[in-house]
Amino acid sequence: MHNETLRPESTPADATGFKPVISAAAVSNHPAGALVDKYGRRISYVRLSITDRCDFRCTYCMAEEMTFLPRDEVMSLEECLRVATVFVGLGVNKLRITGGEPLVRKDAMWLIERLGALPGLDNLVLTTNGSQLDRFATPLRAAGVKRLNISLDTLRADRFKAITRIGDIKKVFSGIEAVRAAGFKRTKLNTVMMRGTNDDEFVDLVRYAVDNELDISFIEEMPLGEIHGRSNTYISSEETRDKLAEHFELIPSTESSGGPARYWRIPGSESRIGFISPHSHNFCDTCNRVRVTAKGELYPCLGQNDAANLMQVLRADNSEEALRQAIVDSMGIKPLGHDFTQQMDSPQVVRFMSMTGG
Repeated sequence: MHNETLRPESTPADATGFKPVISAAAVSNHPAGALVDKYGRRISYVRLSITDRCDFRCTYCMAEEMTFLPRDEVMSLEECLRVATVFVGLGVNKLRITGGEPLVRKDAMWLIERLGALPGLDNLVLTTNGSQLDRFATPLRAAGVKRLNISLDTLRADRFKAITRIGDIKKVFSGIEAVRAAGFKRTKLNTVMMRGTNDDEFVDLVRYAVDNELDISFIEEMPLGEIHGRSNTYISSEETRDKLAEHFELIPSTESSGGPARYWRIPGSESRIGFISPHSHNFCDTCNRVRVTAKGELYPCLGQNDAANLMQVLRADNSEEALRQAIVDSMGIKPLGHDFTQQMDSPQVVRFMSMTGG
């Protein structure tokens, strides 16, 4: 169990030129040229947002009346490809495309097809709200996307409309059917646990996942955005697991999808039941990922405000070496860990999840 409070790093207000101090011992266990932070953690997983826009307005992800980025402040698809290519050259072998909703980005498939062909990228995956999958499931499969995560917090149409503000759950169900027909395996539902909103549906969501040969991960709500009082709606992974154990036999599994989820199995089913627990069982000591926003900001930690500006490098210098060096230097601001538990009622990270990338 890892539930200790982790100290953020003391970093300069202007992180320009701030380089990590990495000991020889920290890198000795990793391949030459790998991206390693100053605590010896190898970065092998990047979440790349290609848009801050979405066709839903989920309450925990964005404001109802959002002001989206102007087009010239968003990385072009060509710039997204440059960033991804450099990361793969640094040993990153898992890339998750996120948004907003990535499939509302015009010509998103142009980028995804090229990412799917990158040598050394073993695992190209995508997180989506599912609304566009009836159109894109087959092209995504053909482009080399290995796996999909679909956000689904409820099975009820009225509740789905309330959570997403404008979403139609029928589109998501159609998208899930299209994904199965396209031949995707290990498709995973992501469910944010919210007391008083969807906690009476967790058993039904697991049954839906099992019936449709899907995995499902339950996610502890995080204090991100200008929303206060989340301690009132927070549910721990343990509480949900105990509730599910009244209906299912849950067997711990050592399986990993390369991310933070810890999995359980139900005998007789191929479905995996996962829990992502940034509060109760934080996974900072083994963190292997960073996030890049659609604006080109590299966030080494979701729970901190420090970031490196890759957009500035992309547009000032055409050399891949300059971009590579900026990414390597960003490891100097990757902290030992976050401290979400202390921020539930007063978030220190005021950007919405849609701004960082889901």
